Amino acid sequence: MTLDASSDPVTGKRRQTRKRFKTLDEANAAHAKIHTEVDAGTYVVRSTVTVDQACSDYIAGRHNLRATSLSKLEYDLAPLRERHGDMPLQAVAKRHIDDLVRDLRAGGTTTAKGRVRKAWSPAAVNKVIATIQQVLADAVDQGFIARNVAAGVDRVPVPYKAMGTYTADEVRTLLAAADKDRNGHAWHLALSGLRRGEIAGLRWSDVDLEAGTLSIATNRVMAGSRTVENEPKTVTSRRTLPLSGPLKAALEAARVRQMRERLALGPDYGSGECVVSNEAGEPYNPAVLSRYWRDFAVKAGVRPLRLHDCRHTAATTLHLQGVPVAVIAAWIGHADASFTMQVYAHSQNDALKDAATVLGAIVTPM
Repeated sequence: MTLDASSDPVTGKRRQTRKRFKTLDEANAAHAKIHTEVDAGTYVVRSTVTVDQACSDYIAGRHNLRATSLSKLEYDLAPLRERHGDMPLQAVAKRHIDDLVRDLRAGGTTTAKGRVRKAWSPAAVNKVIATIQQVLADAVDQGFIARNVAAGVDRVPVPYKAMGTYTADEVRTLLAAADKDRNGHAWHLALSGLRRGEIAGLRWSDVDLEAGTLSIATNRVMAGSRTVENEPKTVTSRRTLPLSGPLKAALEAARVRQMRERLALGPDYGSGECVVSNEAGEPYNPAVLSRYWRDFAVKAGVRPLRLHDCRHTAATTLHLQGVPVAVIAAWIGHADASFTMQVYAHSQNDALKDAATVLGAIVTPM
């Protein structure tokens, strides 16, 4: 039996499908079924496209993504490509995805370089599931497969984890210690609400010490093992902020210190264009900043929360001091004030105690 089976999704040429049957009745039944699927646009001709090719083509087609996002996409698809890359895409079943999810959660999967992975967190596994679903959905749209077998894969439950923030006393302790640390101005910037990439990418040309402002114009981030520089994360991330007194003093001290280091090192000194640079005038790898932050917090005698939690702390502190949410959103570079409230504005224990005191004063009988 020979039947036209729509156009090839790659070449656009007409395709035909041929099958053999033992009896005429079987052939007629198959003919009717295929004809119905062809008319409905759901018939899929046998394809030699592999899992690896489908993943590669999907990544190549994401023209709107930055290098960091493309790197994350490759990272999330790596376990699938390593295990089933040579498998025909049409042979992939839900069981293959379920087994991969189970093994990623348990740990012990092997990378392309032979390294054994530790167990992945539920959030990381869920990202893998979501990315596989996107690739297979794209393959359905292109006519390579009839349905998305990953659509029914269950997400892994993610345990609740409270977002950490520093108290006012801890912030004061950190800032006092920062004034004695070579990279203290970086910690001032972090506790002022800047993202790690914004701190790493900030240039002296973006700082106006005389006017008392700084502008966020560059985002220095990790793309896999590489460091890349992009424009700010979003349109609203590009912003100009006034400098607080302590932050301005910290930046002025850092500027003088870097000038001295330039004189000491002479022609071997780097560009020194970044506000947060090492002793040789070269900008820091963002991951190095996180490591230095943890060491600094421990030395200061304060809980070593993530560097990003300083950003949460800044937004929460502004919220607890009664700053309007719209202003907080503009300060930290969010377009949606409701998102700011949802993600960053957390009540701290001290604030809850104050609330209890106020409430107690109201309900206590005279």
